[in-house]
Amino acid sequence: MSRIPTPATIDAAPATAQTLLEAVKKQIGSVPNLFRLTATSPAALEGYLSLNGALAKGALNAATRERIALAVAQINGCGYCLAAHTYIGKNVAKLGDSEIAASRAGHSTDAKADAAVRFAVTVTTARGTVSDADVAAVRAAGYSDAEIVEIVAHVALNTLTNYINEVFQTAVDFPAVSLDLAA
Repeated sequence: MSRIPTPATIDAAPATAQTLLEAVKKQIGSVPNLFRLTATSPAALEGYLSLNGALAKGALNAATRERIALAVAQINGCGYCLAAHTYIGKNVAKLGDSEIAASRAGHSTDAKADAAVRFAVTVTTARGTVSDADVAAVRAAGYSDAEIVEIVAHVALNTLTNYINEVFQTAVDFPAVSLDLAA
């Protein structure tokens, strides 16, 4: 059970968040608990949806975005986001089980994506204090400066949802996954 009430329906959310939630429902077919809980603050929901929507139009493909989300959720210990991004990774980005496991462990089986995931892990664990060599490594893997900025933005976006879900103990409404990494 969440630490704050999660509106049970779109109509139960604050009036200024209802249009945003309707848009989520139209786009993905349902309104997961994360969105309804975040709607408690319409400003927070709008900010999250705006950044998420803008980054979805960016240069990073869906598979790389999901790999980053999985790595960041694992580091931050967010069971909700691990469940959500495992589901999205499999069903939307078409990542296999071995790639999902690799992403959660902080790397990728794809050479270019590996550089992005490793950089995202460094950004997350170092709280943004990365070295020149860290930036050079992701650039050497073929990422442009714009893509590197997007990687950092994805770390921030995923950290936001990780923290919301952990602080408020959002009820998981995706198939649950263990926080433990497979041996």
